[in-house]
This record gives sequence, structure tokens and C-alpha cells, in this order.
Amino acid sequence: MSIHQDTGSALDRWNAAMQATCGYFETELAFNRSLFIGEISTWSRGGLGMANLRTNAGVIRRNGLKADRDNDRHCFLVSQRTGFSQITQNGTSLQLAPGEMLLMDSVGACEITPFGLIEHASLGLSRDEVCRQLGSDQRIFGKISQSKACGRMLHLLMDQLCKESGTQDGEQAEGDALHSAFLSLLGSALEGSDHDSRAPAALQGADLRSYVQKVIDESLGQPGLTPVSLASRLNISVRHLYRLFEEQGDSVCRYIQRARLQRSADDLANPIHKTESITTIAYKWGFTDSAHFSRSFKKQFEQSPKDFRSSSLAGLVLS
Repeated sequence: MSIHQDTGSALDRWNAAMQATCGYFETELAFNRSLFIGEISTWSRGGLGMANLRTNAGVIRRNGLKADRDNDRHCFLVSQRTGFSQITQNGTSLQLAPGEMLLMDSVGACEITPFGLIEHASLGLSRDEVCRQLGSDQRIFGKISQSKACGRMLHLLMDQLCKESGTQDGEQAEGDALHSAFLSLLGSALEGSDHDSRAPAALQGADLRSYVQKVIDESLGQPGLTPVSLASRLNISVRHLYRLFEEQGDSVCRYIQRARLQRSADDLANPIHKTESITTIAYKWGFTDSAHFSRSFKKQFEQSPKDFRSSSLAGLVLS
């Protein structure tokens, strides 16, 4: 099914398509109706249902008060294809840059806030099976890690399905296998899914510092990653956190920035990411100010991000 919205009754038709595809969502416009863009297309791969949404809506909201209208059969694996957005569920907000993914529950209050024109790809997964995979104590909402191996595999699977959006494959066996693959990877791919929220009390000194560095490395894409939020997440004092790094002549803030810059440099030097803008890569690794990113990058690598990318990719061609 492909739905392209015209002016006039575009919003009404968009709302109807959203509710048929994703559940009881309502949309508020950021502009007047004549400027509204809303497109939905759906396809399946062996019965595995997917949808692609493209819109510049102001807010897409499910208030969670109409439980009888909630589609609780599926939850959604959402991939940000283009643009930037924020998704809020049950009081927690996560920002998505191009290439990022998150798991979103089909039950309860939810808001999707596009920052301009965005495109989302969404994969429906059995909610019951996701709950069994994750365990009853874990909420069905969170980003998919880009540093964990299982997270990277999920990104690759999702990208491949999006590339095949024009094909309708009726083989149920393949769809079942893909569904099982997504479920089996999901538990280890969610950020924080390995219970990083509390550092083991037995860890001290270098062991605790290594543990903290592991948590940081898996959270670099979160713009809100700060010493205060990190200490709270690990259930240690901020002073203790600072001291762990000061013992090695370092600081937690410098460590976070170096790690973000290195991940950004790795992407800039990778031909797979050559079509991604420098701003997109910076945002993906937790930078929120492009000018600050450029200054910090040049100080760290003695080249601007643009020059670093050009020389790195040229070196690959010459070799």
C-alpha cells in the first residue's frame, strides 16, 4: 500500500493511514495544511510487515488514554532514514539521527517530534515475543547500540530490508526466519540491556574504571551523556567518578570527548559512510554543535573534518 497525501483533506487521510498502520496516533501540524507532507508506504517480506513514513508534521502523538484502541499485538523497531527527530515514551525522550534505530512499544503514551522533514522505516515485531526475549523487568523502549556486535547486525538487517522495499516476497519461512533473527539479536542490542545501570559493588580501582569506560563507549550517541547522568546511572558519586579518571591523569569529560571524536573519525574515514554529511556523523556520536565539533576535531587530529575525510578516502583509493 502506498499513500501520498494531497492538500485539503491530506491530514485526515494521513491520520487514517497512520492509525491503520501504526495504531491510534493523532497528528498536529507544524505548518499550515498546504505545506504539510505526509506519505506512508507499506510492504512485507514473507509476512514480516514494514512501513515507511515521510513527513514534516509538528507532533505525532498517541496519548495512551484509549487502551482499547492500542494495537498491543506489535511493537516497532524504528530506523531513522533521513532527518532528525525525537521520540518520547512514558516520560523518556530519545533523539534520533540518520542511521540510528530504537525499539518503541505499541502500548502507552508516545510522541514523535520531527525536526523538519523526516523519513522513518518501521518494522513490526510480536510484542509477546519481544517481552519474552527481553524479560518482564525491562521496558520496551530504547536505542539500538551501534557499538555492540548484535546492534550492528540489526542495523545491517534493517538496511537490507529497506533496500528491498519494492519486493513482495510471499515465502512465510523466510519471514519467520527474519523475525526470529531480529528477536534473538534484540536483547543484547539494546543500550543498557546488559544491566549497566548499577556497577557491581565489588569492582574497585582499574576494574571499575574499565567498567565505566565500557558503559561510556556504549553510550556515546546519547547527547545527554554527562558525568552527573553517568554517575547516577552507575549508582556512584560524581566525585568518585572524577577520581577514577584523575588517578590516571585524565578526566571523564576528556575521555568522553576523545571517544566521540575517534568514532567520528572512524566514520569519516570509512567509505561506507561517504554519503553521510559531516554534521550527521557528528550528531550520531553525541555532538550537538557543528562548530564546536569542527574545532574539537581539528585540535585532536590537526585537520578539519572535511580535510580528514578527503585525505583518508584518497588514501584508500591510492592503496
